[in-house]
Amino acid sequence: MELKKQSIHMNYEKGRAVSQITLDDDFNLPDYKPDIVRIMKTKGEIHFEEVRVSEGHLQVKGTLDFVILYRSDQSDRKIDSLSGSIFFTENLMMDGVTELDPVHMAADMEDLTIGIINSRKLNIRALVMLTGHAGETRAEEIITDVLDEDALEIKKENRNVLQLIECKRDNFRFREELQIPSSKPNIRDILWKSVQLRGVESRLRNNSIELTGEILVYLLYLGEEDSEHLQWIEMTVPLTGSVPCGNCAEDLIYRIQSTPRTIELEVRPDYDGEQRMLSLDMVLDLFICLWQEENVEMVKDLYSLKQQLVPQYEEGILPQFVTKNYAKCKITDQIQLEKEQENILQICACEGRVSVDSQTVEEDGVRVEGTLEVELMYITTDDAMPIGTLKGLLAFSQLVEAPGVQPQCEIGLEAGIEQLSAMLIDNTQVEIKASLNLNLIVFSNHRMQKLSDVTVGEDGMEDLPKQPGIVGYIVKPDDTLWSIAKNNHTTIAELIHTNQLEEEEVHGGEKLLIVKSV
Repeated sequence: MELKKQSIHMNYEKGRAVSQITLDDDFNLPDYKPDIVRIMKTKGEIHFEEVRVSEGHLQVKGTLDFVILYRSDQSDRKIDSLSGSIFFTENLMMDGVTELDPVHMAADMEDLTIGIINSRKLNIRALVMLTGHAGETRAEEIITDVLDEDALEIKKENRNVLQLIECKRDNFRFREELQIPSSKPNIRDILWKSVQLRGVESRLRNNSIELTGEILVYLLYLGEEDSEHLQWIEMTVPLTGSVPCGNCAEDLIYRIQSTPRTIELEVRPDYDGEQRMLSLDMVLDLFICLWQEENVEMVKDLYSLKQQLVPQYEEGILPQFVTKNYAKCKITDQIQLEKEQENILQICACEGRVSVDSQTVEEDGVRVEGTLEVELMYITTDDAMPIGTLKGLLAFSQLVEAPGVQPQCEIGLEAGIEQLSAMLIDNTQVEIKASLNLNLIVFSNHRMQKLSDVTVGEDGMEDLPKQPGIVGYIVKPDDTLWSIAKNNHTTIAELIHTNQLEEEEVHGGEKLLIVKSV
């Protein structure tokens, strides 16, 4: 007996490891840096240097790279900056992983606290969540037909399944040369720099992935002409480009996650030798998954009129696509200075970070709740403290429509900032307006008993000729024409013909005449 099979490819999570670590170390200022009077602004990033995989075990080595903006004790340079790194090693247990499995690591810095021990020494403390993920592609085989068999009755069913076309990691590199405005002086020393992505979207094209969005660049620096006055630049750079992808087509279902790996912003001279050019070099890590929805006809049951067949079943999983939706969440709120903070003269920059705290399945939708962390940098009204910062935490709640979603569904969500602005109400209050992108995709993994093999029984047909050829049968409530035909050694077509049925449905209590096929 020849069974025709089809493979359904799907993503499979082979292993996952999560570890929360605390990094705590002291850092001494270099001799050439002025003393610290007050910390104004901090920023930290985790970079992985090495990930070693062994049997059920990961060893991760990396650094916490931090930058601080602080007030110094020098009258001619009231604001200065400092950068440094803290090395760490962490061991994680991951059941099922082997040394040949590719493992992707991600880090989420939940808290960064930099405190002053004395004017020449800092304490760096960070709470970091490390997540390791090992995935692979698996194939689920289903039987779609049985070939070269006579007198065989087959019951089939149609299912929409999600066929994985490709799942890979790639990167996208973006380079741009920026010239500072002519109204700004040449750059002498950079005190603070920030590069943020806004409204990043991806679309499939034939054989490529198209990326669009914006890059917000902010720079705080000392100019060559007047070193006592701080200068700042805020520029918006269009993000456009594409990544080759041989299996891409516009009609595929896709999920593309983009994460900045490295962002470099350096000053270089222009054609006249003046420090007026900014070189932006950004690399985005892309996690690309492509699927195609297919209608598959699979064998659910079978029997033969000539021999005894024994179907064998096993539990299987068929992935199905539920829905995909893009939603926008509008936030408008106000934040206010603390009493001890210097009043605002002018806002220089507005940075934001989105955190999703919960995803709750509701009727035909997913309720997304989280926070938008906003940090402003501003020029103060106090010449003794020219730069100030203001932080705010804004909560949001948004229902993303998702018809057909169930609590057991697999939900993928990416949240990002599309627009963020700050408007000065008075010298102590600021109005924040933001627009967030919430990109949702929902899958379901349908668990079922699927036919895996068919064997031929050694007996069971000997007593068939001794049984009556024609019998009367009263339909039971849970009977179907298929079950009646299979249990009584006949076919559905024969039952319909003999009883002159108008449809392939029967109801409890009906009387049927069954003619056995021998």
